[in-house]
Amino acid sequence: MPELPEVEAVRQGLDRLVTGRTIEQIQVLWPRIVDARTPEEVSGFEASLAGSTIQKVSRRGKYLLFYLDDGILVSHLRMEGKFHFFPQANSADLPAHVHLKCYFTDQSLLVYQDVRKFGRFERLELGQEAEFFANKKLGPEPTADCFLLSDFIESLAKSQQMIKPALLSQRLVAGLGNIYVDECLYQAGIHPATRAKDLRNNQIIQLHQAIIETIQSAVKAGGSSVRSYRNALGEAGHYQDQLKVYQRQGQACLRCGHEIQKIKLAQRGTHFCPHCQRLGEVN
Repeated sequence: MPELPEVEAVRQGLDRLVTGRTIEQIQVLWPRIVDARTPEEVSGFEASLAGSTIQKVSRRGKYLLFYLDDGILVSHLRMEGKFHFFPQANSADLPAHVHLKCYFTDQSLLVYQDVRKFGRFERLELGQEAEFFANKKLGPEPTADCFLLSDFIESLAKSQQMIKPALLSQRLVAGLGNIYVDECLYQAGIHPATRAKDLRNNQIIQLHQAIIETIQSAVKAGGSSVRSYRNALGEAGHYQDQLKVYQRQGQACLRCGHEIQKIKLAQRGTHFCPHCQRLGEVN
């Protein structure tokens, strides 16, 4: 699943490619991608976007926001969603599993491809985004100015979850998925099964710093291309070369030399070092 660094790389590419272009026509090829149940709902969604000009492409957590002159188109890539841009629509060799096409008035084309059909689109009115994300209970962005240590400490103290699923929930901080949660917990020396409320302040401080630093580094590297991820320009990320534990099971820990293990935790594959991340140990 694309996580914040990968979605940010997609955003940057899309902002370069489609900002300033005017939508001539939207074609929805699979109605549930816009949560439509009837042909009339599909037609209404398509008509609501025709004639709109993209002012900028933004991001909140793992969500992409296409700001239009008369609304906002929200996109969530989920597991396998990808955008492909074609300068000339009439000469485009489209990939399989395209579920939405966006034709622009300059004859270019943006398509959304999703093999697993988990991605979703939704149109909002301008100004509705704050309410939209509040309803999603989306936490702050993992930056020093948004992700406040005091709030993090308070939220963890109230949580009955293990720290890994707590971070995956998006409520404590936005944008983390399986890759970066494993990496951040390793950097902070915290076992992923540790109860969030049992973390000591010094552990939380280390984890808070690890989250900010890891996500910042991954964004600079264009994300991690560990499966099929490519950005909107078709480019792979490079942060996979810096991963310390994710998908390194059976290999030596880069700190202590012990073997990296992989377990199932909260139904997610979880990578950690049993020596550096001891359950119940205070750093």
